[in-house]
Amino acid sequence: MTHNISSAFDRLRDSGVVAVMRGADADTIIDVATALHDGGVTAYEITADNANAATFISEVRASFRDSEAIVGAGTVLDVPTANDMITSGAEFVVGPTFDPDIVATCNRRGTFVAPGILTPTEALNAYEAGADLLKIFPAATVGPTHLSSIAGPLPQLPLMPTGGIDVNNVADYIDAGAAVVGAGSALMDTDAIAAGDFESITETAELFKQEIETARMRNPSSSSSS
Repeated sequence: MTHNISSAFDRLRDSGVVAVMRGADADTIIDVATALHDGGVTAYEITADNANAATFISEVRASFRDSEAIVGAGTVLDVPTANDMITSGAEFVVGPTFDPDIVATCNRRGTFVAPGILTPTEALNAYEAGADLLKIFPAATVGPTHLSSIAGPLPQLPLMPTGGIDVNNVADYIDAGAAVVGAGSALMDTDAIAAGDFESITETAELFKQEIETARMRNPSSSSSS
């Protein structure tokens, strides 16, 4: 890894969970990100299917310029979108699928990239094509056992299960070998956001962090660098 890519990986791993901010709203996105930050979650994935994604990425980065927070783009499905998100300041790019051209684009631009995979073949192909982290998606469909089945013969692959991760099962995924997890609605309750109850977002973030740190103490390899 280059220094910048290694730094991005370190900051994602330190957060433990990447907050998938799908459907972010201009009126609350900074409040939500701040609440997450207060709870120890410092990695924010703003999905590119939001018309304001580029603006949100710039604004959230500006809000946490003096911290170890990291802001990236999710649901990136094509090269033009990847380029737009990187230009807006995205420090990492995530997709639900593996597109070799997106990986190559991110590699050329020195941007951390995490394509979506599900099978061992997809995982190895994506990693050998230049992926820095592998998003196992949808994780809930296959569960933690599938993760450990990939990590067993392919321990060099850094894995990020996403989809269906919550405080009740996040430790199972860390135990299975996840370097970091992705979480959306289980981390950021939409009703709480609508009610302006950002304190509950902080409390949920703290619970995620506690579960992850406890699991990492049982499985130190899950918190080591790739």
